[in-house]
Order: sequence, then C-alpha cells, then structure tokens
Amino acid sequence: SSGINAEYGFDIARKGQFQWTALKEKRDAYVKRLNGIYNNNLAKDNITYIQGDARFTGERTVEVNGEQYEGEHVLIAVGGAPSLPDIPGAELCDTSDQFFEWDTLPSKCLVIGAGYIAVEIAGILHNLGVDSTLVARRSAILRSFDADISKNLMSEMSDAGQNVQYNTT
Repeated sequence: SSGINAEYGFDIARKGQFQWTALKEKRDAYVKRLNGIYNNNLAKDNITYIQGDARFTGERTVEVNGEQYEGEHVLIAVGGAPSLPDIPGAELCDTSDQFFEWDTLPSKCLVIGAGYIAVEIAGILHNLGVDSTLVARRSAILRSFDADISKNLMSEMSDAGQNVQYNTT
C-alpha cells in the first residue's frame, strides 16, 4: 500500500521521489528489533552470548576481551569483514558495513565486488537513481551460486541498464 511505501521513504504518487533517511530509520529499527528477538531467544535457551575478540586457550576454554570462559560446548561465530584494497585513496572509500550509515545517497558510486553483498548494494543504488558501477575481477558475479542464477542475474542487470564491468583489476 502507498502508506507503507511512504513509511519506507517512497512516494509512488510522485515517481522518483525517495527519502533515504526514512528507509535508513526503518532499516535501523528493524535490525534493532531483530537483534532483540535473537538476544531474547538466546537468554530463553540459557545461552551465554559474549561479543568480542576471542581465542582458544584450552580444549574447552576461550578468552574473550581478557576474560576466560569454559564450557562443554563453545561456538565462535567469526563472521566476515570487508577489506579495502591497498591502493592510494582507499582511505576515502567506505565498506558495506558503512553503507547504511550514509546520511545521504551519493550522486555517483563505484561498488567493488562480485559477491551477493556488493551485487545487492549496486542494485539498490542503481534502482534509487544513483549513477553506479559494479566492478568484478572475473567474468561473472555470484560465482559461488548456481551458474544459472549468476548468468540470469547478469542478463537482468544488463537489461535494466545497470553498469557492470567484468574482468577488472
């Protein structure tokens, strides 16, 4: 409905009207609510959640932020982290972690990567009217996905006028 669209920053009555801050606020509230649900479920299941840098110090002992923890079962969920290339000007770049911290959308943006996060961000920017280019080192995007998915998405992005540069180093 148009009311929900407006809550997320879209004015469908006026094509091309979009409020980045409204989408950002809704996204932030959603993530906060989701994290609360996850934390409540962990607490309900009597699971201790500790956030920080961890390392094993024994077979069933882990050190996190200088504290020792021991348990019959220990899970370290390492996640992933984006990295910046070692090139002049890299300090001017943002990573995917900073994407929703932007106060405004840029008029032009280069997205580097071929994984789903880079492809999603490039697609979002393109569809919100940002002059964006996605660059990939190899001849395809989403290479770890089914080949048909990758091929079809590449075709759809091209048909939509999204600028994607392949085999770029």
